[in-house]
Amino acid sequence: MARLTRVEQQRQTHERLLGAARTVFAKRGFLATTVDEIAAEAGYTRGAVYKHFGGKEGLWLAIVDAQAEAHLEMLDEALAQATDQPGLVRALTPTTIADDGTRWGVEAAEFVAAVAGRPDTAAEIVAAQRRHEEQIAAVLDRHCRRLGLRPALPLPDVVVLLGAAAGGLILRRGMDPEVDAAAIVAGLLAVVFPEG
Repeated sequence: MARLTRVEQQRQTHERLLGAARTVFAKRGFLATTVDEIAAEAGYTRGAVYKHFGGKEGLWLAIVDAQAEAHLEMLDEALAQATDQPGLVRALTPTTIADDGTRWGVEAAEFVAAVAGRPDTAAEIVAAQRRHEEQIAAVLDRHCRRLGLRPALPLPDVVVLLGAAAGGLILRRGMDPEVDAAAIVAGLLAVVFPEG
């Protein structure tokens, strides 16, 4: 069996730590998870976590960045299938919010609460969020132009509004599983992206 190069070893360690962090965060939540638990799950020492990510918050941000990239690709693909306003609304409406989505929303709320009082970390999160929102707005703009749709609000505001609504609905669903988040989002989208 061929030995891994140093770069390959670092990449493997990086990926194993990310996978372990996802697993432990999903089981215990952000606040209850420790760096030692993540390191043990991955089969490394806590020093590896600090070396690769700077700590638990860095791991969280790396997971969010990877998810943001995947989300953007899926969104663009879904919107490319839309041929009219109802199609755009369908593409943007979650068909279901699964239990893992609800759990992730609760973990995200824990993370925001944990770092809100730390200006440097909060600024890093805001910068990453704004980059992702700008990318989403650009994708939406391209598809709205293609479909001849004019949103009721500037697209950057639409993206913030939809993110806030989805986040709030995910937390609400965590307490009340009967909330029909998809119907609420579809109604909001129909107002934000009017026909004609």
